[in-house]
Amino acid sequence: MAMRRAVAGYVEGIHRAYLTQAATFPPAVQGRLPLLAAGRLTVAAVGARNLHVLATTEPLGPPRGQEVELPGSVEGLEWVVRFYDPVVVPALGLIDESEGPASEKVRAALGISTVVYHVVTQPGSGLSPHHAGHVGSGLASAHSAAARDFERLRDRARGREALVDEMEGAAVAGLPRAQVLLARAIRPYDAAVGEAVDASLRPGATPDPDGVRKVLLESFTQEPA
Repeated sequence: MAMRRAVAGYVEGIHRAYLTQAATFPPAVQGRLPLLAAGRLTVAAVGARNLHVLATTEPLGPPRGQEVELPGSVEGLEWVVRFYDPVVVPALGLIDESEGPASEKVRAALGISTVVYHVVTQPGSGLSPHHAGHVGSGLASAHSAAARDFERLRDRARGREALVDEMEGAAVAGLPRAQVLLARAIRPYDAAVGEAVDASLRPGATPDPDGVRKVLLESFTQEPA
């Protein structure tokens, strides 16, 4: 129970720092930030070899058996932390993280397809308030930058705003490959965008939706007047 409360405190620290950073942004930008727009969240704290902390808007059903949940709230943001380990979800015991975090396999074991954020850390010192504050403010800054990028894309991708909306929705839902594929749909004949998309989707590569989005934006700025 002490470890569970430490994890719950870590989650609260992330959310407090996120809200503090978000307060420095214009109101409309705040309204587009995924954590603020999500409403009530479920935060899954998953113990594999690493500790995975992932927030989702997907319902996970009522707690059953040995499942434990702890509610939390701060400044109008509400969430509940649910705890999972191989005893509660046996599939977690089959995940090999000897070569690094297996985030996608952890999500698959819980059946979660969309996330607002997914943080991987270590119990103990990794749950410090300082670390939580750093993670929370970093998430808010990244989400803000993405929101501003999508606003610029809507302004430049005339006639393709619906695709930009889909791309932003995929970003909010934490679907990196969908974002990358939509970038190609927005600029299907741009060589630089195509190269960035191909590199991000290459077998064994980790999708880089932020990098692809930057290339997509740059492709519009290089258009002749």
